[in-house]
Amino acid sequence: MKKLIAFVLALCLMIPACAALADKLTMGTNAAFPPYEFYEDGQIVGIDAEIAQAIADKLGMELEIVDMEFGALINAVNSGKIDFAMAGMTVTEERLQSVDFSDTYATGIQAIIVKEDSEITSVDDLSKEGATYVIGVQEATTGDIYCTDDFGEDRVKRYKVGADAVEALKTGKVDCVIIDNEPAKSFVATNEGLKILDTEYTQEDYAIAISKDNPDLLEKVNGALAELIADGTVAAIIAKYIPAE
Repeated sequence: MKKLIAFVLALCLMIPACAALADKLTMGTNAAFPPYEFYEDGQIVGIDAEIAQAIADKLGMELEIVDMEFGALINAVNSGKIDFAMAGMTVTEERLQSVDFSDTYATGIQAIIVKEDSEITSVDDLSKEGATYVIGVQEATTGDIYCTDDFGEDRVKRYKVGADAVEALKTGKVDCVIIDNEPAKSFVATNEGLKILDTEYTQEDYAIAISKDNPDLLEKVNGALAELIADGTVAAIIAKYIPAE
């Protein structure tokens, strides 16, 4: 009887612990993508971090954010290492083969960064006949995917983070950098002699990547996201980091 009582007590102690684990929502990101995710005073902050926290609050769950390489995010979702990926991630046909995506919560633009005295004056210069301009991108991003499709492997140089691609532009290793517009603004603001071309490369929609094996989470995230969009929370978060021009 004593052994049975001890077993029951141990089981009761384990159940709250298991429940607590189930109440955690783990977000994977690449925190080198301001203003969507970046470090401030040792903490990951930004648009995605705040929207994710708002979603977790709606669901009554604790949020944990894990920083990793952008190219590892989808595999981390599918392996269960993280519950979802939120990193200014664009919905593409290729990614849809691996993961499901939430409803869109923001629209992004792929911008072109060049030196102020660059011969490249518009997006058309990259594809004109005989063009050999080398393009710097962050690996595994849509900038990487689209540029490789449009211009071929030989004209694309991949870097772990956008800052490395920008440094390559400054030192003449690439002729331009194609990256999302908001990080592009940050890079140009902190690096003299660079500018963003007036003509954008492409537009895209940002969404949250979730495992195809977790439709319940997808439904819950979409429900919370719909409420946060309807009540203006998402718009307020975005406006906090990207003031209307």
